[in-house]
Amino acid sequence: MSLHVIAEAFIAFLILLGGAFALIGSWGLTRLPTLMSRLHGPTKATTLGVGSCLISSMIYFPLKAGSWSAHELLITLFLFITAPVSANMIAKAHLHRRRSGNDGEGGKAIHDPLPPPPPDAHWASFGSEDGPRMP
Repeated sequence: MSLHVIAEAFIAFLILLGGAFALIGSWGLTRLPTLMSRLHGPTKATTLGVGSCLISSMIYFPLKAGSWSAHELLITLFLFITAPVSANMIAKAHLHRRRSGNDGEGGKAIHDPLPPPPPDAHWASFGSEDGPRMP
């Protein structure tokens, strides 16, 4: 078995793994009931799926074309950096909307007070002792 065949088998495995993760993430996005649970599908499974396909592309093109391009690496880095940040921002926006009773899902608003923050810290989403507070 040559190195070429092993590399092609590894590329095929990464593409199948990426497709499976993307399918699971997309299924979770459509099937899970609330926004907070639906965030897990695209942010974790689908990101891993797309990353796996991009890594297989990073291996395939130098193997077949003989040249390397940084495009896939940059896309992978951008995806792995921006997906958690955007999910965090969506979750914070959802928490703010639920605290104000305007969640758009017909769910129950959060009226419980926040748990106390750790000593020498404050809640970044809901204001600080000195700053404005959410109602």
